Formats: sequence, C-alpha cells, structure tokens
Amino acid sequence: MPLDAKITIYAPPGNDATPHEAGECLDEATESSNAELATPETVFQPHDELISSAVSEPAFRVSRLEASDVKLVTVKPDATLTEAITLMLRHDYSQLPVMTSERDVKGVISWESIAPILALTKSESAVVRDYMKPHREINASDSIFSALPRIIEYAYVLVRSSDQRISGIITTTDLSSQFRQLSEPFLLLSEIENHIRKLIDGKFTKDELVSIVNPSDSERVIESVADLTFGEYIRLFENPELWKKTELQIDKKIFTKELDKVRIIRNDVMHFDPDGISKENHELLHNFVRFIHTIQSLSRK
Repeated sequence: MPLDAKITIYAPPGNDATPHEAGECLDEATESSNAELATPETVFQPHDELISSAVSEPAFRVSRLEASDVKLVTVKPDATLTEAITLMLRHDYSQLPVMTSERDVKGVISWESIAPILALTKSESAVVRDYMKPHREINASDSIFSALPRIIEYAYVLVRSSDQRISGIITTTDLSSQFRQLSEPFLLLSEIENHIRKLIDGKFTKDELVSIVNPSDSERVIESVADLTFGEYIRLFENPELWKKTELQIDKKIFTKELDKVRIIRNDVMHFDPDGISKENHELLHNFVRFIHTIQSLSRK
C-alpha cells in the first residue's frame, strides 16, 4: 500500500445491505401487508464515515530511498578481475557486491580494494575473491538517521530487505541526491518569499498592509511585509492601486497567476507530503526563481 494512500473505514449500522439493495427491499415491503414496519427510517441509517489519510509509516526508513530497491549489478567470487573492472567502468560504480545468490553476500570489490593489492603486492591473481573486502549492510526497516553514520563512514552500505534479499546499495552520492530532493523545495520557496518581500518592502504604509490581511485573522499584528502570509502577498499584487505602487513593469495577471501556482506548491511542501513534490513542480519553482531574479535585477536599474 502506498505511504500516502487514503483509507475509508465504514462503521455499518448493523445492516449489510447497500443503499440500492435497501431501496429495493423498501419497495417490496411497501407492497406487502407489513409495509408499515418497513419505513425509510428503519431501512436507511446514515453511515458514520471515518476518514484516514495519514501515512502508514511516519518514520523515514531506509526503504523510502529509491536506491534501497533496485536491480543490483553483482559479480561472483570466481569471476575475473577484468570482468569486475569492466562492470564498474560500464556502470560508473565505485564498488560491486560479490554474491553467490540474491541472499548470500561474500564481500565487496571496489577501486579502493583493488588498487593497494595491485600496487603493493604484485599480485598475479585474476580472481575477484582475492580483491574483495568484507561488506557492510543495513536493514531496509532501519531508520535512515541511524544508518547515516555507517553510510558516511564506509561510503556505501548494502540493503537487506524483509525477505532477506540484498535489495539495493546506498552510497553517499545517493544520500546527497535524496537530501537535495527533500531540502531544495524549502530553500527555493524561502528564496522566492525573500524576493517578494524585497520587491514590496518600503512601498506601502502600515495601514495598506493591514488592509490586505485575511479577515479571519484580523487580530494578527502587522509591522512590516515580513508579517504577511504568502496568500496576502498575492492579494496585495491583485489590488490595482497597490500594484501600481510596486512599480513593476510586468503583466499583473500573469505574475499573480504564476505566484498562485507557487502558493499551491508551498502548501504541499509545508504539509510534509511523504512523496515530496513532483518533478514538474520542482521545475516550476526553479523557473520562478530565475523569473523573479530577472525582475529583481531590472527593478534595481
């Protein structure tokens, strides 16, 4: 089941009939001599609907990383050194698991394990088993944060799944990519918001800023543009009179429409969607940052 799957649980009122079936029963009962006993009140009872949409596993497990479940490239202990080197070059890998089956790991061969032996021992062996080192592994169910020190120390770890297969290999490169994917939206949104504040800072009175505050939050104290919400920035730009005061030489309608797209993405990010944002939304944030950089630079001229 996906982590963000929505589950609807029904608590039936002691009657397994569907509304359609119940309706048919009612029609039949009405035609019978006992019609008075089968009223809509006795047949139809409102279902109490319990809604659940929380992720089934709140912790960030190793299994959440894409690299934890992939088709592994491996070599056997009796494979030739040339075969191992060729595979590492072909796939741009720094190491390969040495395995006899999908569950049985004999070690790992890597550039780091090969180079010292060739350079210092003048080994004439051409077999992988003579160049491998003991492997490091973690469980797919481990917390990623408890696994971090081992990944950083050894530059890689093998991942063992719940069925005892070696299902993946996680490297420091994978970690960098994953944490960039998780953190970059926050940084991009922060940059966008700071640019928005810069565009409107010093151009409005306190009363003008207060006038665009959400009516349901009217008691909030507004001292500067930093006290406004993202939705209030949009409301400011949508106001024709306030838009004029920004002195921005761009189309108001297009700008506010694009800014509203950013707002929607921001809501998803701030609600910590376990799947993160889509590739398209990630690209939209990057493009908007470039867009607002250009606006900012032109505004200074």
